[in-house]
Amino acid sequence: MYVPYVFIVLAVMAVVLVWRTATVVPQQSAFVIENLGRYSRTLQAGFHILIPFVERIAYRHSLKEQANDVPEQICITRDNVQVGVDAILYLQVLDPHLASYGITNYGFAIGQLAQTTLRSEIGKIELDRTFEARATINANIVSELDKASGAWGVKVMRYEIKNISPPKDILSAMEKQMRAEREKRAVVLASEGERDAKINEAEGDKQRVIKASEATKQQQINEADGQAAAILAVATATAAGLRQVGGALSERGGVEAMQLRIGEEYVRQFGKLAKESTTLVIPGQLSDLASVVAMATSIIRKPEGSSTTIPARFDQPRP
Repeated sequence: MYVPYVFIVLAVMAVVLVWRTATVVPQQSAFVIENLGRYSRTLQAGFHILIPFVERIAYRHSLKEQANDVPEQICITRDNVQVGVDAILYLQVLDPHLASYGITNYGFAIGQLAQTTLRSEIGKIELDRTFEARATINANIVSELDKASGAWGVKVMRYEIKNISPPKDILSAMEKQMRAEREKRAVVLASEGERDAKINEAEGDKQRVIKASEATKQQQINEADGQAAAILAVATATAAGLRQVGGALSERGGVEAMQLRIGEEYVRQFGKLAKESTTLVIPGQLSDLASVVAMATSIIRKPEGSSTTIPARFDQPRP
């Protein structure tokens, strides 16, 4: 009569025993097992059976990357300016055993260490450089945290500063400084533009003057070449004419033709002189024309190599 109750009690005890000793470890988790108060082993993901009343789960750790918020704190820069800085910290448990027995609360410890390291890094730089040196500050903090967290079985993955909040008066001064810098750059750029424009204008004037002088030089050269060519052509033509005249004089009747030509030119020039001048001096002897013709004939017939004597002006009175 009592046998069924005994089986029922034993079955209930077995279920309770299995419920208390069997455990399932989720993915990306690790359970630290203690055997009578001492570390026994670390259970990875899966189903496990513990020894009843001997083994127990002492610590449960997540192997996922964790993001912990670092509260805002007041830091003093190198130039004695107080700024509020908050950040976010990314870490991951790599060794559950060290994370369980290396420190009481690794999350709290790393957060406090991050705050103290941040104050130290901010104190090394001036306020103006805190905004542009975020990457350097983050890298230095991660390097310092890794030195301490390695013994705790935790790896600090990243540290990112979220906000840097200077006081309102500092922000106002920074805005004024920024506005002044922009106005200064605007004035400098305007002056540089004006200077470049003047330089370009002067360079253009210089090139224009050079081109104009080169054009004038070339024009003068061309004109000189033209005049030289004209003079040469006239001289050549004159020489050819004189050769033809000389040849004609050596022929029969050439001297008489020359005398006739001289007489005609004498009369033409005398008539021209009479038209242009209001006062006319008439030679006393009409034989002056014959004397002029005789003088020209004597010059032509003079032998080569002898000096030619310049005759007296035919308008001078004879002795």
